[in-house]
Amino acid sequence: MATNRTFTMIKPHAVAANAIGGITAMIEAAGFRVVAMKKTQLTAEQAGKFYAVHEGRPFYGELCEMMAAGAIVPMILEKENAVADFRELIGSTDPAEAAEGTIRKNYALSKGENAIHGSDSDENAAIEAAFFFSEREMY
Repeated sequence: MATNRTFTMIKPHAVAANAIGGITAMIEAAGFRVVAMKKTQLTAEQAGKFYAVHEGRPFYGELCEMMAAGAIVPMILEKENAVADFRELIGSTDPAEAAEGTIRKNYALSKGENAIHGSDSDENAAIEAAFFFSEREMY
């Protein structure tokens, strides 16, 4: 069953590039409501736990290192059909393949530094949101 919430995270290079406001404006203009949002920084260990699903893949170490390199902005978003609509808004992982007007087309530097994370399912959105936000912060 589809929910009306999803999870996203603005990645360190986009935060460092002062893109928080621009990205958030695109999210809100697309009809999403920001339920929870904070600026924080992951340790390498926390990044490893968050991306544990990718452990063993060739890019895992580099991904964890990149995600711990600077501040991030995790958010919980709300909108009808949130996961699918948000995946469309962020665009392809590779900004060269991303559609015009998507977040990654506008803000990503490369496939690895793709500006933003978006949950790929309702189940993962709930798990990922709980990684960063307490039950109290989610409402």
